[in-house]
Amino acid sequence: MLIKNGIIADPATHRSYKSDIRIEDGMIQLISPDIPAVPSEKVIDAQGLTVSPGLIDTHVHFRDPGFTYKETLHTGSLAAAKGGFTSVICMANTSPVVDSIPVLENILKRAADEKIHIYQAASVSRSLKGEEMTDMESLKAAGACGFTDDGIPLRDAAFLRQAMKAAKELNVPLSLHEEDPAFIKNNGINHGPVSEELGIYGSPSIAEESLVARDCMLALDTGAHVVIQHISSGRSVQLVRMFKSLGAKIHAEATPHHFTLTDKAVLKYGTLAKMNPPLRTEKDRLEIIRGLADGTIDIIATDHAPHSKEEKDRSITASPSGITGLETSLALGITSLVRPGHLSLMQLLEKMTVNPASLYHLPAGRITEGAPADLVLFDPEEKWTPQTYASLSSNTPFTGWELYGRVQMTICQGVVAYNLSLPR
Repeated sequence: MLIKNGIIADPATHRSYKSDIRIEDGMIQLISPDIPAVPSEKVIDAQGLTVSPGLIDTHVHFRDPGFTYKETLHTGSLAAAKGGFTSVICMANTSPVVDSIPVLENILKRAADEKIHIYQAASVSRSLKGEEMTDMESLKAAGACGFTDDGIPLRDAAFLRQAMKAAKELNVPLSLHEEDPAFIKNNGINHGPVSEELGIYGSPSIAEESLVARDCMLALDTGAHVVIQHISSGRSVQLVRMFKSLGAKIHAEATPHHFTLTDKAVLKYGTLAKMNPPLRTEKDRLEIIRGLADGTIDIIATDHAPHSKEEKDRSITASPSGITGLETSLALGITSLVRPGHLSLMQLLEKMTVNPASLYHLPAGRITEGAPADLVLFDPEEKWTPQTYASLSSNTPFTGWELYGRVQMTICQGVVAYNLSLPR
C-alpha cells in the first residue's frame, strides 16, 4: 500500500510535513516524498488530508461479555475504526468481571479477530468489591495492560496503597474512578442550580475532589503511575497540577463531553447528557481546557459507554449514566479545542496517540519507518453532522451537531479498517 500526498502529523516528534508512506507486511516500510508506485500496489491519494498515528482510547466500555445488547467487541471495534481509533483499552466492569485469567483470555482471543487492536484492563479487586486484590502479576502475564475498577471507586485507602505498590512493581498504570458515594444522592447530574431545577440533589464536585486529593497523595507516596479517569472538576485539575509539580506520576484523562458541555446540557438533552462523573459548570469546563493546554491533563479518552434506547428513555434518576463517544471524539477535539485556539492540532493528537501509547507501553502512536502501520487519514477542515453510528448504541447528545474534522480512512496493521467512501 502507498499513501501519497498526505500531510504527516507526528506528535512524537512534533513534526508536520508532506510526504508519502509505503506500507509492507503491516509495517511502515518507507517515508519519503514522491515515492513511485510499483505494479499491483494499492495507492491511496491523501491530498488535502492529515495523516496521523492511529488514535488510541484508553477508556472504553464494549460491554462484552454480559451486556452485548448495548455493544459487542465487533460493533465497538467498528465504532472505533470509524472514529479513527486503531487501539482501545476496554474496562473491566463486564459480567463476569475481568478478574480472572479465563475471562481475560476469552476476551483477548475474540478481540484478535477484529480489525483494530483491542486491549483489556483487568480489575484491581475481585468482583469490583474493593476488598480482595486480584492476582495482578498473573493477569499482566496473561495480557492485561493495566488495572482499574472503573465505575466503582476504591474506598479503602490502605487497600489502594497496596494495589499501587503492586502496579509499580509490575510497571503498569492503575486507573481510578474518583467519586465518593458518601457525598452523592443522585449520580450522573452535577449538584447545583440545574439539579435543583430538576428537583434532585445530584453529585457534588467534592465527591470527586476528595478522592483525587487522597489518591494523588498515595501516588506520590508509592511512586506508581496513577490515572485520574474522566476528570470533571476544576479543583481536581488544580490538585493534579500541584501533585505533578511535587513529583507524583499522575496522569489525567479528559473526555470530549467534559471539555465541550456543562451541566446545563442536561436541561436540553436529558438523560443523553447524564454520565459519571457528571458534566459540571462552565468554570470547571474552562479549567479542564486550561489543564489540557498546559499539560496537566495528558490524555483525551472517551469513556465510550453505550446503553440501549430503552434504558436512556427512562426518567433522569432511573436512566443509567454514560454516553457513546468513539465516533465523535476527534471532531469534538478539533471543534472545541483546536478551532477556538486552546490547543494546536499537534497538541490534540499528542493526547490521543503518543501519550497514551507511552503510558500503556503500546507499540503505537508514532509515524516512523519500521513502526506498525496504524494510521488515520482525516480532513481537519471538513464540516459534517453525526447522524448514524457504527456502534450498537447511539446514546449521545452530539447527534445533529455541526462538527469539524472528519475521518476519511483508518488503517490498522496495514489493513483498511474504515473507509468513508465505502458503504458499511
